[in-house]
Amino acid sequence: MPIETLHRDETTLRIEDFLPDMITLRRDLHRHPELGYEEHRTSDLVAASLKAWGYEVHRGLGGTGVVGTLKVGSGKKRLGIRADMDALPIAEATGLPYASANTGRMHACGHDGHTTTLLTAARYLAETQAFDGTLHLIFQPAEEGLGGALRMIEDGLFDLFPCDAIFGFHNMPGVPAGQFCFVEGPAMASADTADLRIVGQGGHGAVPHKAVDPIVASASTIMALQSIVSRNVDPLETAVISIGSIHGGHADNVIPDAVDMKLTIRAFSNDVRDQLEQRIRSVTRAQAESFGATAQLDYRRGYPVLVNHAQETAFARSVAEEYFGGQSIAPNFAPISASEDFAYMLERCPGCYLFIGNGNSASLHNPAYDFNDALLPIGARYWAKLAERYLV
Repeated sequence: MPIETLHRDETTLRIEDFLPDMITLRRDLHRHPELGYEEHRTSDLVAASLKAWGYEVHRGLGGTGVVGTLKVGSGKKRLGIRADMDALPIAEATGLPYASANTGRMHACGHDGHTTTLLTAARYLAETQAFDGTLHLIFQPAEEGLGGALRMIEDGLFDLFPCDAIFGFHNMPGVPAGQFCFVEGPAMASADTADLRIVGQGGHGAVPHKAVDPIVASASTIMALQSIVSRNVDPLETAVISIGSIHGGHADNVIPDAVDMKLTIRAFSNDVRDQLEQRIRSVTRAQAESFGATAQLDYRRGYPVLVNHAQETAFARSVAEEYFGGQSIAPNFAPISASEDFAYMLERCPGCYLFIGNGNSASLHNPAYDFNDALLPIGARYWAKLAERYLV
C-alpha cells in the first residue's frame, strides 16, 4: 500500500502536526546509538519525554528500561506496547548527515525508529486520552542477543505493570513501506548456539597414521549434522543447523590437535528444538569417536520460539484492516527464521508481534540500513488506534 493513500482522519492530521519533531528525535537517536544495557542517553530522553506528556515513569527494570503508564477513566483493562532501544556493534556506511557519531555502533535494525514510533503514539494518546483503562508503554533495552526482555520480566515487569495483552512491532525491509504483516502462532524461530571442539592428536601431515586428524573428523561431522534436518526432523517442520565458523591448524604440513566450530540452531516448535539438541549431541559424539577423536560441545539455549496468540493476532490485524484498509495487509506473509526476545513476553502474556514494511531499504543488520521515517506516522497511528480500540 503506498503511504500516500492513507485517508487523512483527525488522528493522522494531529500526529502529522508534531511529526517534524519526531523525525528530529529519530535522527538524533540514530546519531547516538547505544549498545544493550548501555542505553543511558536514550532512556533519559525517553523518560523525559514521557514525563513531560504526563505519564507516570518507572525506570531501572532491565537496567536501562523505561515504563510509562497512563491511566484514563475507570476501565479495568490493561494494555502493554513495547519498543526496543539498543543498537548494534556495526560500523555505519550510510553516509547520511545523521549517521552514527559513535564509532563501531549503529542503529542497523531500526530500534531508533521503533522507539520514536511509540513515543509519537505516546504523545498523541496523552493529548487526546480517548481510551478507558491503563496503558503501559515499555521501552526495552538489550534486545540484540542480550535478553533485555527476560531481564525486565525477572525484575518484575508484569508484577509491577500487569497487562491483559501486549503488542510490539518490527520494521521489515523488502516489504512495501506501510504494509502490515501478521502471523498467527509460531512467527519467529528459537535461536540456540553451540561451540563444538573436535579433539584429536596432532602430528606431521606426511605421516597421518601417527596422528588422530580432527580436521577429517570435523569434515565428517559437518556433513552428518546436515542430515539431522533432512532425515530426523519431520519434513513438514522447519529447522536450521548452520556452521558459521570453523578454525583448525596453521600450517599445510601439520595436523592440529583440535578444530573449533560455532553453530546456530533454529526451530519453530519446542519439540523440534529439543530434538535438534539431542541429535546434535549424539551425532557430534559418535562422529568424533568413529575417528578416534572426542567431541566437546557447549550447547546454549537462546531466545525461545515467538508464538503469537490467536485472539490478539486477529485483533491486531482487524485494527490495521479497519483503519488502513484491507490492501494494507501483506498477503501470505510467512514466519521468519530470525529470533526476537519479545518471545519471552509472549510466554507470560497474550499478545502479538507484527511487522510493518520498511520499503526497499538495505537489509537489517546491514551497514547501509536506515529506518524509513515515512513509517513514523503509520506506526504511531496504528498504536494509537490499537490502544483506543483495546481500552474501551
